[in-house]
Amino acid sequence: MSADAGPLWIFGYGSLVWRPAFAHVERHPGFVRGFTRRFWQGSTDHRGVPGAPGRVVTLLPAGADQRCWGTVYRVRPGSEGEVLTGLDHREQGGYVRERVEVTHAGGQIRDVLVYLATPANPEWLGDAPLEQIAAQVIASVGPSGANVEYLLRLHDALVDMGGRDEHVAALAELVRGRLG
Repeated sequence: MSADAGPLWIFGYGSLVWRPAFAHVERHPGFVRGFTRRFWQGSTDHRGVPGAPGRVVTLLPAGADQRCWGTVYRVRPGSEGEVLTGLDHREQGGYVRERVEVTHAGGQIRDVLVYLATPANPEWLGDAPLEQIAAQVIASVGPSGANVEYLLRLHDALVDMGGRDEHVAALAELVRGRLG
């Protein structure tokens, strides 16, 4: 990233919402329009293992009236290369970089980097009945921890920011009910 390119902004809508693990100087709850979040991406490197993948989120194109809440971060100047290297490794399991516009309480930020998984990647699991997704989340554990932790921490962070997500909320309720 060149010095005159302006600040690097990152939008997180999964674990980056609650665990960015990179140097940043600003963070704001915000949303992207035209996307919906779904637990359709497999994870064999963080929340599952090969042969027993966990399920993590990706963004899917949706109607212009749809909003997907998350957190937007302004990366600490001078650490852009290090942050991108770390995120490229963290998101290596089928994610690609895209650019989006994020709206937050202070306005809009254009040209924000986001990582998306598409059906073309080998980790893609796609749609399934919510009960099946819940069972897979409950059973999955990987190097980064339990898939249940990923789901519940994401849900709680979204609730705390007032960014309710029906898919995440329904899945969290189902998983909590099964765990007792």
